[in-house]
Amino acid sequence: MAEVAGAQGSPNQTMTKADLVGEVERVAELSRKEAEAVVETIFESIIEALQKDDKIEIRGFGSFRTRERRGRTGRNPKTGAKVEVPAKKIPFFKPSKELKDYVNNPQAEGSASAGAQV
Repeated sequence: MAEVAGAQGSPNQTMTKADLVGEVERVAELSRKEAEAVVETIFESIIEALQKDDKIEIRGFGSFRTRERRGRTGRNPKTGAKVEVPAKKIPFFKPSKELKDYVNNPQAEGSASAGAQV
């Protein structure tokens, strides 16, 4: 995978959306505005598909889908009163085997950018 400024280094750093836009801008040699449009389009497409209960599968990366969480009785932590929590859908990401391998062995032959196909 390409090195990302700001996301590499100590293991507790967080890659932000701005970092991702910067990486797309650098690698694809696009303007900042074009890179933002690319990242936004990808995120919006994933969100729209999940809203329609579609599954998104990106080979070599993973899949996104929704899962149904059933309703339950919860407790208000402040008052201790019982509260009904309604059923809802939650987004769920399942990483691919390749992604798991890259995460667990980042120095393996063939970088993520060479092995992953979108």
